[in-house]
Amino acid sequence: MTPVCPFAKARPDDASPRKPGENSNKYLAECPFSKARSDDAASRKAVENSAKPQAEHDGDKAKSDSMDSASIPPKCPFGYDAQSFKIGPLSCMICQALLFECSKCTPCSHVYCKACISRFKDCPLCGADIEKIEADTTLQDVVDRFIEGHARIKRSHTNSDKEEDEAGENKKVIYEDVSMERGAFLVQQAMRAFRAQNVESAKSRLSLCAEDIRDQIERMGNTSELCSQLGAVLGMLGDCCRAMGDADAAVAYFADSVEFLMKLPMDDLEIIHTLSVSLNKIGDLKYYGGDLQAARSYYVRSLNVRRDAVKRHSNVPSQVLDVAVSLAKVADVDRSIGNEDVAVDGFQEAIKRLESLTLKPEEAGLEQRRLSVLEFLNNQLSEKPPESTPKV
Repeated sequence: MTPVCPFAKARPDDASPRKPGENSNKYLAECPFSKARSDDAASRKAVENSAKPQAEHDGDKAKSDSMDSASIPPKCPFGYDAQSFKIGPLSCMICQALLFECSKCTPCSHVYCKACISRFKDCPLCGADIEKIEADTTLQDVVDRFIEGHARIKRSHTNSDKEEDEAGENKKVIYEDVSMERGAFLVQQAMRAFRAQNVESAKSRLSLCAEDIRDQIERMGNTSELCSQLGAVLGMLGDCCRAMGDADAAVAYFADSVEFLMKLPMDDLEIIHTLSVSLNKIGDLKYYGGDLQAARSYYVRSLNVRRDAVKRHSNVPSQVLDVAVSLAKVADVDRSIGNEDVAVDGFQEAIKRLESLTLKPEEAGLEQRRLSVLEFLNNQLSEKPPESTPKV
């Protein structure tokens, strides 16, 4: 499965197409943790000061100098940046995420994540035969301290050592980010690890992110932004557990995701999509676990969420496609439990919706998806239903 940033607009899943012409990297780039930075504050201050009389400008100079440290956007000294993809000295060169369970190769001493290097017999960097792999707890401690301190750099309001000495411990301090907010940083690292199949690393970073958001909710309450973030992160944790084969834990995370997303107003397509995807994923796990009635229940809940979305956003083609997919899921379960007539009605309704959907020439991606789903539905109708056991 391909993980996608839960904070990106229109988070895609296996049941929903992307908008045509969109770069797939878009889904990895946008994140509500990241705050849009304005133009450099120092440049803006210079423009404002140039418009003042010289006397006033001179009077403000001392005050301006004292704020210089706050006017420059902070940068991470290790090169971890929100706007560009960089590999820092604490990164694994295989998964490109921060090291997790650091392991050193013998004899070359190159270090990787344990899960990453365990798949190799030769060192990916130098090609030396790997005779033994040893845990590097010292470097892992450095990585853990870096993560703990990231986005929590202490900066004093004072501008001189003398003032700091006079202020002592009672001086007010502020916390500023290094390169991006902690939540976005953790999600970025988790996504890199997940893509490289280092699921344990991804789960660890996402768990830290979820803990941070829960702490904020305790202080600030169930705001829409925090509930949205937590719901999406919990959904990603569910994906990690599903990839690890832990279906029960995956269901629990997806259920928690649904709980927080249900607290939000259903007027945001991103929230609607994420909620319906989480419901469908629970349904999938129940389906593969053999609990068809429970699977149908979750599929129907997802279908209802998407039907309501279509009523409010009837001009959004992707919502129609989502409804058709949900109809197919419910109909498939109906057929499996012996409700063939109901299943046929569901398949036919989905086909009708897709056939009536008119797409623009520039929506080639949606058209391809529409045709694919339509082909699946027609194949389902042409299949002979399984013979049911006659009732006694």
